[in-house]
Amino acid sequence: MISSILVANRGEIACRVFRTCRDLGISTVAVYSDADADALHVREADSAVRLPGAAPADTYLRGDLVVKAAQAAGADAVHPGYGFLSENADFARAVIDAGLTWIGPPPGAIESMASKTRAKELMGIAPLGLDDVTESDLPVLVKAAAGGGGRGMRVVREMSALKDELEGARAEAASAFGDGEVFVEPYLEGGRHVEVQIMADAYDTVWALGTRDCTLQRRHQKVIEESPAPDLTAGLVEELHAQALRAARVTGYRGAGTVEFLVAGDRAHFLEMNTRLQVEHPVTEAVFGVDLVALQIQVAEGGRLAEEPPAARGHAVEARLYAEDPAAEWAPQTGTLHRLSVPGVRLDTGYADGDTIGVHYDPMLAKAIAYAPTRAQALRGLAGALERADVHGPVTNRELLVRSLRHPEFVAARMDTGFYDRHLAELAAPAPDPHAPLAAALADAHGRSRFGGWRNLASQPQVKRFRSEPDGTEHEVRYRHTRDGFSAEGVRVLSVSGAAVVLEVDGVRRRFAVSRYGDDRVYVGNTALTALPLLPEPTTRQQPGSLLAPMPGTVVRLAEGLAEGARVTAGQPLVWLEAMKMEHRITAPASGTLTALHAEPGRQVEVGALLAVVDVAETAETADAADAADVVQEEQSV
Repeated sequence: MISSILVANRGEIACRVFRTCRDLGISTVAVYSDADADALHVREADSAVRLPGAAPADTYLRGDLVVKAAQAAGADAVHPGYGFLSENADFARAVIDAGLTWIGPPPGAIESMASKTRAKELMGIAPLGLDDVTESDLPVLVKAAAGGGGRGMRVVREMSALKDELEGARAEAASAFGDGEVFVEPYLEGGRHVEVQIMADAYDTVWALGTRDCTLQRRHQKVIEESPAPDLTAGLVEELHAQALRAARVTGYRGAGTVEFLVAGDRAHFLEMNTRLQVEHPVTEAVFGVDLVALQIQVAEGGRLAEEPPAARGHAVEARLYAEDPAAEWAPQTGTLHRLSVPGVRLDTGYADGDTIGVHYDPMLAKAIAYAPTRAQALRGLAGALERADVHGPVTNRELLVRSLRHPEFVAARMDTGFYDRHLAELAAPAPDPHAPLAAALADAHGRSRFGGWRNLASQPQVKRFRSEPDGTEHEVRYRHTRDGFSAEGVRVLSVSGAAVVLEVDGVRRRFAVSRYGDDRVYVGNTALTALPLLPEPTTRQQPGSLLAPMPGTVVRLAEGLAEGARVTAGQPLVWLEAMKMEHRITAPASGTLTALHAEPGRQVEVGALLAVVDVAETAETADAADAADVVQEEQSV
């Protein structure tokens, strides 16, 4: 029997595993980098061991240090979570060789499926040869043979782009996984991403636990997942289960795993097998009434599964809440998470109120999971919970999730992997409450007044200025202190306190919850506002053609041959930043001459740091067009 488990991971998945361990009476051990010294998973563990450093390569990816940590803490088992070393066969062997119980599949099974090319061979599928791609094969998908999460992945629609995309994918794969092998496979336009959860024991029992649909993705990273996958024929589900069971049996699999497919019509194209627990496992747990982590531990202890899996009931949907701005090319966000509350649904998270979201790891804050008897009820329940949620801190994708769950195409289950390509503009458009600035001003006035703002005589109009975040729209609001309280044009002020304002707008009574953090950040519901001085402060204008860092991060590489004096063209990639497990490509704002280069590989930069300057004086570009560089992100995730 396992008595103590070290989780070789961080954040949300570490907290998730710890929860099951507590239920089973198993003690827990966390590992943490210097950047995670005060993280929630460290606070929730019974004990914790430091991994010196901040970068994943120095900490969570150091299998030797993780094994030593388990031994030092007296753990007798290791759970890898997902990402990092979870699909590393050598790490699994090291854990077993150290006399510890490995809560995962056999190293041989991991090895069999670790390379996507090897996995396809086992499944009887031959990938396209890199030199054999022709115009008739397009579009194709270039993918890294190792790893996942969108790193080393490129869609190619024109033969002229194939060479560059192959080179880019190889470089990114080598950087992310230490393996630059890539392969090419057909890219099914209009497809859906469907997967099958499997669970296997050491006694030849293998379960196929329904299907999950993970079609809504950005940068090949899942955003919304549900189980069961809607509108699949019984025959297709049977085929998907059969292929998933085959993958488990040909590898001698044990524990939890996922087999992924791209589905177009009644065609199912095998993608890969993930030899670990998936981020989206809670929707399967909800539908089948199981605890997959508990089953992983049961199998690792030598326990048997029942001959047949439990019956599926109802529908579950999960949304991933990210600290990112969808309207700004999904740019990740950092800062203090002041408040996170999503009532009425299961919330799996690695953060608590007051925690800091840093630059070193994935920007996912939490997963919100709703379960109901029907799909329509589950979608409505999750959308409503997210709409009522308090998410105060860096910009998130909360509003995009709400709109996605209510979008007619998604509600009707007519979505495909191009959903956000088609609908991002409408789903990410800012929609601040027009009365939020007034509510913020009145709450602030009440809080700053010794007498709550009440006067015997009418006052002159008071003026306050705010800026909506993240769109930057500025608002000027006016109100008065009167003998009857506060008044403002166009509304009736019913009550005011420092935490809530009640207004009557066009005969409708509305209550606005107001939260203030520091001197200038205000939240009215989930409308974020920054209080501004009455007189705008002078600002420093950057030299036209300046390339500024859009977020804090690390310079990972420069364009080949880039140096001061080089000629560059508009849109040409010049600098690559890495932050929050994502790579950001900074491009030239206009054609011209590179007159300054401040970026160098390995340099840590803060948001707004000057990376380079392009002299555009001799071009037809305007100064306004040169104020900001275009940023394109490519996902690196678990």
